[in-house]
Amino acid sequence: MPAPAQILIVEDKDSLRTMLRHALERQGHAVLEAADQPAAMRLLQQALPAVVLSDLRLPEGDGFGVLRAAKEIDADIPVIVMTAYGSIEDAVAAMKEGAMDFLAKPIDPDHLLLLVSRALEQRRIVTENLLMKEELAVRRGAPQLVGEDPSLRKVFASMQRAAATDTTVLLEGESGTGKELFARSLHALSPRTDQPFVAINCAAIPETLLETELFGHEKGAFTGAVARKPGKFEVAHRGTLFLDEIGDLPLSLQAKILRALEEKRFERVGGTASVQVDVRLVAATNKGLRAAVAARRFREDLYFRLSVFPITVPPLRERPGDIPTLARFFVDRFCRDLKKKPLVLSPAALEHLQKYRWPGNVRELQNCIERAVILADGDTILPRHLNLSFAEPPVDEAVSPWSQIDLSGSLAEVTRRVTAEVERRKIEEILREAGNNKGRAAELLQVSYKTLLVKLKEHGIE
Repeated sequence: MPAPAQILIVEDKDSLRTMLRHALERQGHAVLEAADQPAAMRLLQQALPAVVLSDLRLPEGDGFGVLRAAKEIDADIPVIVMTAYGSIEDAVAAMKEGAMDFLAKPIDPDHLLLLVSRALEQRRIVTENLLMKEELAVRRGAPQLVGEDPSLRKVFASMQRAAATDTTVLLEGESGTGKELFARSLHALSPRTDQPFVAINCAAIPETLLETELFGHEKGAFTGAVARKPGKFEVAHRGTLFLDEIGDLPLSLQAKILRALEEKRFERVGGTASVQVDVRLVAATNKGLRAAVAARRFREDLYFRLSVFPITVPPLRERPGDIPTLARFFVDRFCRDLKKKPLVLSPAALEHLQKYRWPGNVRELQNCIERAVILADGDTILPRHLNLSFAEPPVDEAVSPWSQIDLSGSLAEVTRRVTAEVERRKIEEILREAGNNKGRAAELLQVSYKTLLVKLKEHGIE
């Protein structure tokens, strides 16, 4: 049996709230209760109810605040407002702000149940439409996004709404959360799906080459430019351009990117003629762009132009319920790709997966499962196949790790010595994880490609 629909009642009068709860529970609904706007907002964040039923007059806040909070979390959530008979104008104002309907007090239980039934039907239709769009997108080649956590479903819903428009989308989230997969899905769900999807990692290309990669160059623009070359903006004409790690975009290029977005035209390097393009931009960052703006490392006008529709992709540790689902998905995929017989994850292996913090997010989980599938020699993946490093042995208290550190010299000398050693070890570890791919290592370390090259030279790492 499906779980009962959750209805959030926001009403400060205990007697009326109790009457509404009993009426709804008799129809098989689950009821959440709040007496004011702050309590309602907490429940909206925690529970994601199917329908909200709110009084417009509350002791703290009001029904308009509840309505706006609900719509900010999920624009499709049906909200029914309750108001005194003499305040119908307020109810009409609420409907203009997105409320589905209103109930005049005193409340007629039959009318209440009818409106709730309509609201749930509306909710069901919206959900089915989203699922149909997702299924169609997968059939048309969109990447399959796996997960059922409420935070991820909110991202899916936001992505569906953004896909139908040409609005610039900014995907924010830690490295490895799958921002490029979301960008590709956004493109596949959009009217531009039959046109090119072009991706470029702003952190993986040296600053001196990035401008020509983005905007192309004319013949003779510089030594070696023996022919005209179109840039990513031109290649993506009528399609979608994905700028990954846009926080690493040099200031010198930010003004040209802004102009290309606003005017839909630019000049190639070494050229004077304007090139007209029609491109939908999706950007991604694992850095706080607001902080970069405050530090004058990122243009404020470009930030506002990019963040018209921001979507934050949650890290894997914040949706632990998705870890088993993702792990089984990757096991099935790699068994097929590697032509191995089907494998299952042992209960102990699943427990290890869920205890781990996954600093590298979904990408790290994917790599972990691929390695485990290769190592597994029976029909079951065991903890030893996962090679997770979270269960480190306890440090012998008799031997302090500080006794192994050279503390001679001044404070500045010790700090410099220890920092250099930590940097070297961290870079070597990430290079191993990235298979010695410097672009990917820079991404995992959250530094620019140029910074990584400087550090490699400093520490004598080949």
